Amino acid sequence: MKLGLVMEAAQAQQGMAASALERLREHTAGLDAVVREEIRATLIEELQALEAESRRTAAALQALQRAAGRRALLGGAAVTLLSALPLGGAWWLLPTRGELEALRATRAELAANIAQLSERGGRIQLRRCGAQQRLCVRIDRAAPRYGESADYLVVQGY
Repeated sequence: MKLGLVMEAAQAQQGMAASALERLREHTAGLDAVVREEIRATLIEELQALEAESRRTAAALQALQRAAGRRALLGGAAVTLLSALPLGGAWWLLPTRGELEALRATRAELAANIAQLSERGGRIQLRRCGAQQRLCVRIDRAAPRYGESADYLVVQGY
């Protein structure tokens, strides 16, 4: 009898252990679902935060790109303007082709006039001489005298 009671008690303990194991298995399965749900919720939350940060970063990069584009445009315009200033100044200050031709023609005419004046006495050395500051000329003393009274002398250099 005692053995029957011990067997009965062991069987009852075995039943309770089996039922506790089954409840533990159910509880573990429930915990697995809870942990998976918690991981999924945390992952979704982190991914949403990452998405928001990515959008802010993309917006900041687009704003930076627009600012860099504006700076590049302004810098290019400034370089163009600064390089155009000397060109504009040269265009405004330097003579045109027609003006250059006119200046060359004038120079040739003046050179011809100087040559003609030089032949006609342009190299004569004149001075003021004496107390009365009379006009004097340097003469060639080796050259002969001319005129009826021999009162014409040759100017030096001619």
